[in-house]
Amino acid sequence: MFSMIEYADVIVDLQSGDSGKGKIASHLAESESYTHVVRYNGSNNAGHTIILNDKKIVTHSIPVGVLHGKKSIIGSGCALNVKHFFNELEELNSLGIKTEGLIKIASNVHVITDAHLEQDSFDKRIGTTNRGNGPAYRDKYDRKGIRAFEVKELQNYIVDIYEEFYSSTDSIKILFEGAQGFNLDIDWGDYPYVTSSHCTVGSAVMNGVAAQKIRKVYGAAKIYETYVGAKKFEPDDVVFSKIRLLGNEFGATTGRARQCNWLDVDNLKKAIDINGVTDLVISKIDVLRRLGTWKVYEGNKKVSFLNEESMINFLKDKFRSVKIYISDSPSNIGTLI
Repeated sequence: MFSMIEYADVIVDLQSGDSGKGKIASHLAESESYTHVVRYNGSNNAGHTIILNDKKIVTHSIPVGVLHGKKSIIGSGCALNVKHFFNELEELNSLGIKTEGLIKIASNVHVITDAHLEQDSFDKRIGTTNRGNGPAYRDKYDRKGIRAFEVKELQNYIVDIYEEFYSSTDSIKILFEGAQGFNLDIDWGDYPYVTSSHCTVGSAVMNGVAAQKIRKVYGAAKIYETYVGAKKFEPDDVVFSKIRLLGNEFGATTGRARQCNWLDVDNLKKAIDINGVTDLVISKIDVLRRLGTWKVYEGNKKVSFLNEESMINFLKDKFRSVKIYISDSPSNIGTLI
């Protein structure tokens, strides 16, 4: 066997999730010649909201590549709720999305059980989505988990990722789609207020692709920040309630209101550096435009700008090493600046 992987691109959320990864993934899957779209971490504790042919589609475990006829794999770094997977599959089919033969599950994906769901339901300390994610990953690393190939109902969807990527004589081009975000990464996030999986570009590599095959890393960020969970994140200022309403900052998976705050450019630079971002996509510019307020945190101080142009110029200077795209509440990558 020999590798026929031509290249792999990775989408990484550079904040705390909810930064438009799904819309970026959908745009790239439609416009680029990928053969596979692979979800590389998380479970149905995350959601991507996509508008396709004027239909609102929310995916949770299944990669958005299926919406564009691309083979879509739930990768080995993920955890899977089997019942929810079939419910999501049924929902896609009811919307007229062709799924047959396109959706696969890596054989070594770990399964979320009823016991995991029950254990997670008691969480009050971290503010999880109560989807059983943490207990499933705990059992994975305690070496007592159940893997997808052991589940009878999943047999028609099981794939060996090594065989899929390394035994083909066709050219393989992969788009890796992530969940959650850098600030929630189990190692790099604000521990313990983190998720239970790895949310960095390294997590994509762990799904069976050599590091040197990575071509581009798309980093997703909003012009402000949001967070869902138990810690205090939002300052006591009515402006953030306005941002929440203008940006429709309510979770795709849980419906919970997201706490809002100004963009921290130092944290963003850290995420860009560690993930090797080549293309930075900053979305929801329209929210601050409608608000008429432009602010960021830099170091220990809050920096204010007179207008949109001056803030964009500041960001261009701050992140000169990457291509920067800006967009309104996104449906695609946006405009290169």
